[in-house]
Amino acid sequence: MEKEFEHFWRKVGRRYQSHPWHGIHIGEDSPNTIMSFIEMTPSDTVKYEIDKSSGFIMVDRPQKFSNIVPALYGFVPQTYCDKEVADYCMEKSGKTNIEGDKDPLDILVLTERNITHGNIIVPAIPIGGFRMIDHGEADDKIIAVLKGDQMYSKYNDLTECPDSIVNRLRHYFLTYKNMPGEEESHVSIDAIYGKEEAHEVIRRSQIDYFTKYGNIEGEMTQAAMQLLRP
Repeated sequence: MEKEFEHFWRKVGRRYQSHPWHGIHIGEDSPNTIMSFIEMTPSDTVKYEIDKSSGFIMVDRPQKFSNIVPALYGFVPQTYCDKEVADYCMEKSGKTNIEGDKDPLDILVLTERNITHGNIIVPAIPIGGFRMIDHGEADDKIIAVLKGDQMYSKYNDLTECPDSIVNRLRHYFLTYKNMPGEEESHVSIDAIYGKEEAHEVIRRSQIDYFTKYGNIEGEMTQAAMQLLRP
C-alpha cells in the first residue's frame, strides 16, 4: 500500500508544481553536487526572494543603488539554518551566542553563461563559502560553480579561484544590505573557507531541515494511508 501511495505522489508531482524549498530534492550526490534554486541573476535590478508560504517568487524590494548580485543567487532546497549550522559557526569562529537565521542555506553559483532570469533549478558543485554573521545570526553563503561550466568548472576549491573573483563576491556580501549614508555595518565575514567546510555546512543544514520539517513526503503518505484505512 505504501509503495502505491509513493507512486501516487510522483504522479501528483507531474501535475502540480512542487514548492521550490520543500519539493525539490537536494540531489543524490549531495554535498558533492547539489540542486540550487535561483531567485536572482546579475541582470536583476529588483531583489527577488521566495515566499516561504506559497513557494512563488516575490519582489522583496527594488535595488536602491548599484549593488547588483555578481552571479546566480538563490538557496539550496531542503536545507535550513538553525542549531547545527549555528553550532558549527561558533565552533569554527570561536564566537558565542550565534543563532541560525531560520532560512534555507544561501548559494551563489558562478558561470560564464548569460542566464537572465531566475525561478530555475541549477545543478551546482560547491567549492567553498563565506562564514557570514549578520546581526548575530549564522548566514553562510555557499559558493559553487555551474555543473559542466567551461570556465568555472576547472576550480575544485575556492582557494583556487583568482583573488579578483573572491574579492568581488566578498565585497557584495559585505555591502548589499547597507543603506546609503550608513557607516556601521552589522554584517561580517568571519572566514572564507574551501570545499570541505562547505560540505559540512550543507550537511548540517540538511540535519536542521529534517529536525524542523521531517520527511514531508513520507508523512503525507502515512496520513493518506490512515484516512483510507477502513
